Amino acid sequence: METLLAELRTALGDAGVVTDTDVTTSYRRDMMPLAPHGSPLAVVFPLDTGQVQAVVRACARHRVPIVPRGAGSGLSGAANAVEGCVVLVMTRMNAIVEIDADNRLAVVEPGVVNLDLRGAVEKDGLFYPPDPSSYDWCTIGGNLSTNAGGLCCVKYGVTTDSVLGLEVVLADGEVLRTGRRTVKGVAGYDLTKLFVGSEGTLGVITQATLALRPLPQAPATLVAAFDSTAKAGAAVSRIVREGLVPSLMEIMDRTSIEAVELYLKTELGAGPGCAALLICQSDAGGEQARDELRKIEEICLGADLVYATHDVNEGRELLTARRAVLTALEVYGSWLTDDVCVPRTRIAELIQGCEDIAAQVGLKIAVVGHAGDGNMHPTIVYDPADADQFARAQKAFDAILALGLSLGGTVTGEHGVGKIKREWLAKEIGPVGLRVHREIKRALDPENLFNPGSMFSL
Repeated sequence: METLLAELRTALGDAGVVTDTDVTTSYRRDMMPLAPHGSPLAVVFPLDTGQVQAVVRACARHRVPIVPRGAGSGLSGAANAVEGCVVLVMTRMNAIVEIDADNRLAVVEPGVVNLDLRGAVEKDGLFYPPDPSSYDWCTIGGNLSTNAGGLCCVKYGVTTDSVLGLEVVLADGEVLRTGRRTVKGVAGYDLTKLFVGSEGTLGVITQATLALRPLPQAPATLVAAFDSTAKAGAAVSRIVREGLVPSLMEIMDRTSIEAVELYLKTELGAGPGCAALLICQSDAGGEQARDELRKIEEICLGADLVYATHDVNEGRELLTARRAVLTALEVYGSWLTDDVCVPRTRIAELIQGCEDIAAQVGLKIAVVGHAGDGNMHPTIVYDPADADQFARAQKAFDAILALGLSLGGTVTGEHGVGKIKREWLAKEIGPVGLRVHREIKRALDPENLFNPGSMFSL
């Protein structure tokens, strides 16, 4: 291993290779406490594609696993180290290489922070839609690797819907360029979509060409408070059925609302009898936005409270409350967030099912999520120092995944499979689907050096 470390230092310089365990310890895992992790041999910080190639080739010669990593904001263990691996941290490759306003695209390196890209293209009247809740510190590379979503998915889709092409370092150190810069293009297999969401198991993404949209209008916001989750779920279904496509449609259950109000020391106006709060936004602008919210308001007439505002700051405060849910839950203890996506007509059943699971395990479970696409984040609150509570939290986590599948859903809508949901991926896609995954992995990474054990095992 000393030979490998010497080769890495030659390629990246001493500053680009870290072996001090006081430092490398912080790169062992992401934010998912249940996922297994090991201790890396080294953590490396490449500055360009050439250095990534050098790392990949050196590790291949010594048959040492490579785990690509961004900011570590993931929630599935997809960036967790395996024992004796090299963790390849991409955060120093953070250049916005190009913004082509005429063709509405940007070319970026993987270490660019999501919010920084948004701010940069906004100056040209453009918009990069994917917005994970951690958008102020998560990186584009991590978003690409997990196919991250966010609050705006109901209208704009997930990360893959904004990707035109990629530059990827393959297992042999060669550079693959996929996709195109044109609006349309169907030549060959869609290799771009193959790598987006592959969690670093097929190659290392070193550059991305991203599609941009015209900057939307300042959003108008509507909140509706319901005395039952069934009523809130029915409203969501009808909004979708009526053909309305708000730019955002979020739902918070009673536990989430109470936690946020306690954390922010403010009232959301939901009232003590509120079982679910629906937050919708329209970024259509002008009369179109007013008409869209007016129709949503009519659908929500069965709510205890319906309030619409065109004040941007007021709307931003409501979204701040929604984004603060996970942090707010820390007033009760540590949290473990799940990620299931169900048909929008089954949201109420999922929330009710989570209430039942909470009662069964004796732990608090808050449900918040993207009602517009059915992607829910049930979050379990527990004491990690209490072995019994930790075991019950794990039990609840699995029960929620089983519930999601039973409702016709999927075990992850945006966080990815990582090292925490491998058995659940197998249950969802079945033996034939798993075989195809393994065959693709073997074709591109025959030595199984890229993030081994993430998503599935060989």
